[in-house]
Amino acid sequence: MGGFPIGGGAAKLGIPGVIIALIIAVLGGGSILGGDGGSTSSLPDIFNQMPGAQAGTSNFDASTDPNKDLADFSVNVFLDVQESWEKQFAAAGGTYQRAKLSPFSGSVSTACGSATSAVGPFYCPGDQHVYVDLDFQKELTTKFGAAGDFAWAYVIAHEVGHHVQYLTGVNETVRSQSKKSPSKANDLSVRQELQADCMAGVWGYSAFGRDILENGDLEEGLLAAERVGDDWIQKNLGSGKVNPDGFTHGTSAQRQKWF
Repeated sequence: MGGFPIGGGAAKLGIPGVIIALIIAVLGGGSILGGDGGSTSSLPDIFNQMPGAQAGTSNFDASTDPNKDLADFSVNVFLDVQESWEKQFAAAGGTYQRAKLSPFSGSVSTACGSATSAVGPFYCPGDQHVYVDLDFQKELTTKFGAAGDFAWAYVIAHEVGHHVQYLTGVNETVRSQSKKSPSKANDLSVRQELQADCMAGVWGYSAFGRDILENGDLEEGLLAAERVGDDWIQKNLGSGKVNPDGFTHGTSAQRQKWF
C-alpha cells in the first residue's frame, strides 16, 4: 500500500510531476476532468468561485455568530489551498477547477445525499462542495485531543485533496474498481484517503515554503493525522479493540506518514 518509487525521481520531476506520478501509481490516474455542478444545499456558500474569481465573503455575522473567526479562518485556508493547487495544475499543463466551501450545522442535504454532523467534514463530488461542520473543530480539540489552527487546516486541505482526486479521475477509478471487486473496497478507500493526506501535505509544504507556518504547526497537523487514524478511533472512541477489517481511512502511522 503506497510503496511508490519516487525517491531519486522526486528531484527530477518536481512537486507537480510527483503528484501526477502518485496518482498514476496508486490507481492508474486518468484525464483531468471538469464539471461545475451546483449545490443542492439550502445553506449559503461561504466560498463560491471558479478560477480567476475573487474570494467570496463570509455569511457569518460577528455580532451574532461565535464561529465568525473560525469561519473566516476556514475560508482563508480553503482559498490558499486552492490557489496552491491552481499553480500545481498549471505547472503540470492542466487546469484546476475550484471546489466550493459550505458550512452546515446538525445536518445538510447535498448532491451525495443527506449527512449529519456525525460524518464530520466531507467532500461531495456530485456538487464539488467541501462541507464543514464548524462544531467539529471543537470536537477535534476536546474529543480527539488535537488542538491548534494547523490541525484544522490539515482537515480542510485533506478534503480539498478529495476534490483533486475528483478532477484527476481517481474518484471514478475507485468507484468502478470497488464495484467490480467489492472485497477490495475497504483497501481502495484506505488508499484514496491516504492519497488525500499526501495532497494535504503538498499544500503544507507549499505553506512552509512561503514562510507562513509558525512553530508547532507541523506537530499540530501530525497529531491531528494520528487522532483520525482508524486504529486510534477504534481503540479510544469505539469498542476499545482494533479491527483492521474495518479500516477505511488508514492507521494513525499511515496517515502521519502520507501527510
